[in-house]
Amino acid sequence: MGDADKSFYSEIPDFVDFARVVDDAVYQPVPDSWRVGLTDVVSSTKAIADGRQKAVNIAGAAAISAVMNALGHRDFPFVFGGDGASFAVGGEEAESARDALARTARWVEEDLGLELRTAMLAVGDIRAAGHDLRVARFAASNNVSYAMFSGQGIGWAEAEMKKGRYAIDPAPPQARPDLTGLSCRWTPIVNTRGCILSLIVAPERGADSAEFAKLTRRLIASFEGYDRGGHPVPKRGPGFTWPPAGLDLEARASRGEKPLGRQKRLLRLAPLIAWVLDKTGWKVGGFDPLAYRTNTSLNTDFRKFDDVLRMTVDCDPKTLAETKDMLEEARRSGVARYGISEQDAALMTCIVPSVMTHDHLHFLDGAGGG
Repeated sequence: MGDADKSFYSEIPDFVDFARVVDDAVYQPVPDSWRVGLTDVVSSTKAIADGRQKAVNIAGAAAISAVMNALGHRDFPFVFGGDGASFAVGGEEAESARDALARTARWVEEDLGLELRTAMLAVGDIRAAGHDLRVARFAASNNVSYAMFSGQGIGWAEAEMKKGRYAIDPAPPQARPDLTGLSCRWTPIVNTRGCILSLIVAPERGADSAEFAKLTRRLIASFEGYDRGGHPVPKRGPGFTWPPAGLDLEARASRGEKPLGRQKRLLRLAPLIAWVLDKTGWKVGGFDPLAYRTNTSLNTDFRKFDDVLRMTVDCDPKTLAETKDMLEEARRSGVARYGISEQDAALMTCIVPSVMTHDHLHFLDGAGGG
């Protein structure tokens, strides 16, 4: 892989107006030599119905964390999908990413009791099948950018994965991924306007792309009257308690070879210190709790796009009704198909390489299934 291919994603300029996710000008073609990785929690709907939404979310985020650590935090594009993830890496990084996915699948089975479907394929295979893969960078804040995909390549690859193609076998028993930084300590983010609305809106097969782009812009604009576009996370960040929410899941992700009980005891200490600092406003060793919480809100991916518009927003009854009408009209006219979930709160899953920097990542999903 040439130097240009290795650095092409990091050199794509950010865009800041989220409505431009349907603007072809912000996207660049992913090189043929790159590989696409995909994951999906099998039977996630049943797991969510059984009250395991947080476990499903951490399984979905785990692949991103594992690949990120395997690549030494090299910049690469990824999208968190709630019950799975998609990403692209350079050809020379493919084996490291493949191993991380295999280890993650094994960890999800052994520690979470879920099945994680994983796959990897060449971008060239996507194009040979008549689809494309392009990527853009949306600046969620001054410190964090999230990838957006277009070209219908991700959707085709996901369908192929669910047919059992391009599958990656789980690693041997007890082969664990490096999930350093993966956490889920925040309490649920409760709505302030009436409900937390989660939307998934995809173009109908054969739909006019201009009509779908128009629908996407209208949906995004419908929430622009709210502060920060309907962002559900307060400006000062989400709340947390001690002992922290998600302690068991984070301990399972971070324990390595340590016994689970020991790791839980170790993890109780850091959140207790953070809780004290948050309540007092004290700064210790350069750690500013208010700045960290503020950046948590700024760095959250409550809106994303991978040919499918995905949003989790704080919504009032009037806008909810208007959104439903808009989506139903789009369905009847053959422009789009959609999924919608109304719930009281949202859940956050995080990747925090260091609390001392501002580039921590926060993935959002609806608490009732998203």
